[in-house]
Amino acid sequence: MPVDAAALRRRCAEEMDSASRGFGNAAWLKDVFLSVPREHFVPARVWWPSPRADGLHSLIDRAERPNAWLKAVYSTGAPLITQLDDGRVPPAGPAKGHFSSSISSSGVIIELLRHLAPRTGDRVLELGTGTGYTTALLATRTGPGTVFSMEVDPGIAAQARRNLDGLGLDPLVITGDGEQGNPAAGPYDRIVATASVRRIPRAWLEQLRPGGVLLAPPRQPLRLRPAGTTHRCGWHSRPGALRGEGRVHALPRPAHASAIRGVGMARDRQR
Repeated sequence: MPVDAAALRRRCAEEMDSASRGFGNAAWLKDVFLSVPREHFVPARVWWPSPRADGLHSLIDRAERPNAWLKAVYSTGAPLITQLDDGRVPPAGPAKGHFSSSISSSGVIIELLRHLAPRTGDRVLELGTGTGYTTALLATRTGPGTVFSMEVDPGIAAQARRNLDGLGLDPLVITGDGEQGNPAAGPYDRIVATASVRRIPRAWLEQLRPGGVLLAPPRQPLRLRPAGTTHRCGWHSRPGALRGEGRVHALPRPAHASAIRGVGMARDRQR
């Protein structure tokens, strides 16, 4: 019997309603989650993140196993691997390799957005577009012309644009290394890195609006004061004191694959 995507989305939302790291008091976040079809952003062939006994990752093919594929898409705790070894491993069957792109589990993305807390009208810089799913959630929340997203892999960026266009969303997806951010559209109310970083580049701080929020998962204890800068960053905001001063949040888990090479952006194994 075919599985209904909308029903699975509602069930996933119900699970996150009761989860300690779910929607919390952010009613807007549940509304946004229910309005964006996650399955629209997941490739027809993806790998399961946990390896089998032989060390290979099982391939889930939408054409061959549509119900299993859709249930995997709406698993609250499991990411799906969308690329291995920068695309050198074709999605033709069970395989192993370096997770070079993925889509995070619904639970991880919801936690990320709950901490980021974007508001309607906020200008957002996302560093690491991936499939475009998180980008779509952001754009649905903040509105037209507010989201700018950077992706280093041209093929992944092109597919993300197609995914977003297919839903009538207009985030600007920029192909390039995100270390320098995107100053042309700044300053931003929210800046989010979707893969772990070793340090926060000065450019990100300079492009953060006073009182804004910068969210990045640390690969190691995070250096919040980049070399050569006097910008102050921390957990508490004092809006307007210095350009770029605001809250810097460090999440315990990265969101998705590498988009920023110059700052040691990790190739994530959780998305």
